[in-house]
Amino acid sequence: MTDCIFCKIITGEIPSKKIYEDDDVLAFWDISPQAPVHFLVIPKKHIPRPVDITEVEEQLTGKLLRIGGQIAQENGVEDGFRVVFNNGAKAGQVVFHLHMHILGGKDRPWPM
Repeated sequence: MTDCIFCKIITGEIPSKKIYEDDDVLAFWDISPQAPVHFLVIPKKHIPRPVDITEVEEQLTGKLLRIGGQIAQENGVEDGFRVVFNNGAKAGQVVFHLHMHILGGKDRPWPM
């Protein structure tokens, strides 16, 4: 997707503070953190929303969760972090490229 900010981050056209990268997944620090530890984990494959995940992407989306947990542990929040996927504008999704927020480092009341 030529107009997708996350696709541009994946290609390096837009810089990011990368935490993790492999052939399938990229993780980077959120530019507007909502917690002391706040990073995003995204697939390199463009998938617009969680509802657009098909059986083909099941392994990839599981990998997002595994990598997110690994990075959370490396950043000292393994005992308490929130995993957030937004689906659609009504839920607060701004970038329509599947992404998982990991937020930790402070107690968070629910709802946010």
